[in-house]
Amino acid sequence: MAGHSQFKNIMHRKGAQDAKRAKMFAKLAREITVAAKSGLPDPKQNPRLRNAIINARNENMPNEKIKKAVLKANSNDNSENYLEIRYEGFGNNGIAIIIETLTDNKNRTASEVRSILTKNGGNLGETGSVSFNFKQVGEISFNNCLSDKDDIINFAIENEALDILEERQVLKILCEPNIFGNLRNKLENKFVEPSAAKLVWNPVNLIEVDLNGARNILDIIEALEENDDVQNIYTNVEISETNLKLLSEN
Repeated sequence: MAGHSQFKNIMHRKGAQDAKRAKMFAKLAREITVAAKSGLPDPKQNPRLRNAIINARNENMPNEKIKKAVLKANSNDNSENYLEIRYEGFGNNGIAIIIETLTDNKNRTASEVRSILTKNGGNLGETGSVSFNFKQVGEISFNNCLSDKDDIINFAIENEALDILEERQVLKILCEPNIFGNLRNKLENKFVEPSAAKLVWNPVNLIEVDLNGARNILDIIEALEENDDVQNIYTNVEISETNLKLLSEN
């Protein structure tokens, strides 16, 4: 399980949906702007920007918002400079957490991330304190109901994919980071644009927790997701189907 996709649907049942969508769009726009600023504003010549736009479309972000975020990167009134900072920490039961941020104030972000973890029984660690529990891989996602799904899988394997994961409606192709952009382009050119494409931290070993532990780690993730600077969260937690069902009913 990469990140917390296994129980993302539960998180989406909490809180006001419109507010959450607005916050998500703001984070996607920030990534698009940073990506456009890091290279050319043309997604065909800027792989990171291409990924950011694909991921924004997957979340149904309006095209005008995507264009505005790209234009903002080169506008004269854009004085915001974001730093990419990865934080590593622990939740309850020794669960490892990787938190990727884009921030214009690293002291503020570090303080807020530390506070969220501490309030929920966790703690912020040093860089490298938990990343050994994960492997960074490219993740290219498609609709799992595509008629040519088997052809996509076979093509990905032939082109050095590391693993294929099927999660209900999503087909995920994992690969080494150094071939990520090339494999994404090959798959898109031969089949269809992926629904998502990103570099993720995949857990090497999972830690299963009981119902209370699951509820606690979900509280940590939800609090982190509420932070404007937090872009992505990855954990090595495993929650049983039984506990997932109980959590979804609450």
